[in-house]
Amino acid sequence: MSLRIEGAQCGGVAVEFDNDNDRDSPVIKVRNIPRSALIYLKGPKFLIYVSGALSMWGDRMWHFAISVFLIELYGHNLLLTGIFGLVVAGSVLLLGALIGDWVDRNPRNKVAHGSLFIQNISVTVCSIVLMLVFSYKKRIEEIWDGWLTVVCYMVVIVLANVANLASTALTIAIQRDWIVVITGYNRGHLAGMNATMRRIDQVTNILAPLAVGQVMTLSSNVVGCGFILGWNLVSLIVEFIFLSRVYRIVPSLSIKPPAMEHQSYLEKKRERKRSQGRTSACPAAAISEENTSMHLQKISGTAVCLHRLHGLLSTCREGWRAYYRQPVFLAGLGLAFLYTTVLGFDCITTGYAYTQGISGSLLSILMALSAVAGLLGTVLFTKLRKTCGLVNTGVISSGLHLVCLLLCLCSVFAPGSPLDTSMLNIGNASDVGGMTGGQQRHGYPLRGSNNQPLLPDRSSIHWTNNTVLFENAPAGTGPESYVSIILLFLGVITARVGLWSFDLTVTQLLQETICESERGVVNGVQSSMNYLMDLLHFIMVISAPQPQHFGILVIISILFIFTGHTMYFLYARKVKRKPRTNT
Repeated sequence: MSLRIEGAQCGGVAVEFDNDNDRDSPVIKVRNIPRSALIYLKGPKFLIYVSGALSMWGDRMWHFAISVFLIELYGHNLLLTGIFGLVVAGSVLLLGALIGDWVDRNPRNKVAHGSLFIQNISVTVCSIVLMLVFSYKKRIEEIWDGWLTVVCYMVVIVLANVANLASTALTIAIQRDWIVVITGYNRGHLAGMNATMRRIDQVTNILAPLAVGQVMTLSSNVVGCGFILGWNLVSLIVEFIFLSRVYRIVPSLSIKPPAMEHQSYLEKKRERKRSQGRTSACPAAAISEENTSMHLQKISGTAVCLHRLHGLLSTCREGWRAYYRQPVFLAGLGLAFLYTTVLGFDCITTGYAYTQGISGSLLSILMALSAVAGLLGTVLFTKLRKTCGLVNTGVISSGLHLVCLLLCLCSVFAPGSPLDTSMLNIGNASDVGGMTGGQQRHGYPLRGSNNQPLLPDRSSIHWTNNTVLFENAPAGTGPESYVSIILLFLGVITARVGLWSFDLTVTQLLQETICESERGVVNGVQSSMNYLMDLLHFIMVISAPQPQHFGILVIISILFIFTGHTMYFLYARKVKRKPRTNT
């Protein structure tokens, strides 16, 4: 079946083509412009964009707010935030293959609706618990000698983790599977939808945290929780309606490969093992029915649980094997290596910039510029893919990313850099974060009382997009030179162009290369790999936490990124050696 025919059967592609009769009459074509716009607004692409925007906006608000809430709950201490990050990363790392296998084994509409419901309900219940804790914190601390507070912390972290797992399943289902089917497996339309979804993600990454941050700053934490609660309930209804409509108007979504092809790779594996077990059990068929019934009665509940646990572990193992045997394995692994870096606009890099005298307002501007660079990366991806092909787009994007990161490498040795390798001595390890004075160079600790609020009767925390800054920040101080920090952020911002273009390249390679029956499990393992490498970068920071160590972290990050791109180069070389069947 040709791509044109497949596209015509898919509701998302048919609206892209004009009627031949309309081309003959400019007047008719002009009159049909509003009708075409209406068709597009009712089409699957637009519905997916709106649904994705609502989902991403809610995710960004929640991820930002939960970190701040946990800091507030534990008395401006990062312990709960660290535990939450560890639980989230560990859960996806361990359960990624199981989530992907669940996506493969169930109908698309049930997966999407189930994930959407679990995610939004978990966030809603968690918001209610947080509102109760913030409203009655003193009373709760007096119950059970304070143990009820610990229970509340655990409930919040568990619910937030469940919401993240459901969000991972929804992302795999919609952005890795539905989009491929909606575009009718047309590479050009697939690249366009991927780029548009990434642009939406970049915009929401800036605006959503700012929106919820302003609500929390101008009112209170309770109002902030209520705002997120209301958003999730409304978003749940709208997304459910939109996804249901997309499922109805795109018949291909309800069709999966028939018979044995419909089964996921892991399901086939399990059936093969069962058949082998039956074959080997044939000689034992002469056992009497009495002995068999007695044997079954001896099976305890513990044995059943162990058997199920063994099945889950087997599923995880087979999922990683399925990931490893993919032709695009090296490209996916290379993308995962890019997560082990401090060269991004997360709390690590922004926190380091703050110690170097960069104000919160300037950081917000720099983050906005990085979002613009990310948008340019999506435009570059679509242009390069049309002119150079998908694989070559990844090669060019990799080169651009590495060249821009050379500026970050230069910043380590430029004037104003706080790099001091002597700080790595074990004897100085107790000087965590460079906060205790003596050997500190260019580090500017946060001073002042954390209990003094920014606004009367309001929270003491000032929110920016991805970092938490306290009042009474050092003023009038700065490094000997700003050359180092300028080079660092110039490299980080410009590198976003190549980074997002490369990310979109690998994403589409995974979409095009992985067969439909394995899409879920392979992308689930890919998510696990991403979280694993992200965990490594936090371990790096814990091992070298002071501003004087940041230069070493930059060098290690560049080495990981170089390794990741090298893996992609090996993949591209392997692909180019094979005879081309598609362009």
